[in-house]
Amino acid sequence: MTTTLALEAGYWHSLGRGVGAIVLYALVGLVLMLIGFAALDATTPGSLRGMVADSLPNSIIVSASGMVSMALIVVLAIFSSGGKLSEGLISTIIFGLVGIIAQVISVRVLEFVLSIDIGAVLKDPEFSMESLVVAAAHFALGLVVAVSIL
Repeated sequence: MTTTLALEAGYWHSLGRGVGAIVLYALVGLVLMLIGFAALDATTPGSLRGMVADSLPNSIIVSASGMVSMALIVVLAIFSSGGKLSEGLISTIIFGLVGIIAQVISVRVLEFVLSIDIGAVLKDPEFSMESLVVAAAHFALGLVVAVSIL
């Protein structure tokens, strides 16, 4: 008795398309995350990148929350694309860029309204509860932007 393994017609094409989509979305997501971090760094007093490299806890918390927020936006932009690769990539880029702008402006406004000296908080070598407020703002605004995509 012999067993033959048969694949459906078009299997390799579908597999290749799926792998290609993963690679393209991963690249778009990476670029958006880098742009998002650069936007946070540019709008933060001092070098956020340097503060993270110096292992300052508050800068790490705020940076990490910003990255998670960006990822939420990218994920829901991909999810909303409905499997259409080119449209999904375009909408992911546009929604991601708009989300970055909205998030950076909104967080900075929140810091101002709450009188949080973000420069001092990020440079503090000791953990500050204010960093959690800023981190929560990043996460919450990321959720708002992400869900608005749907």
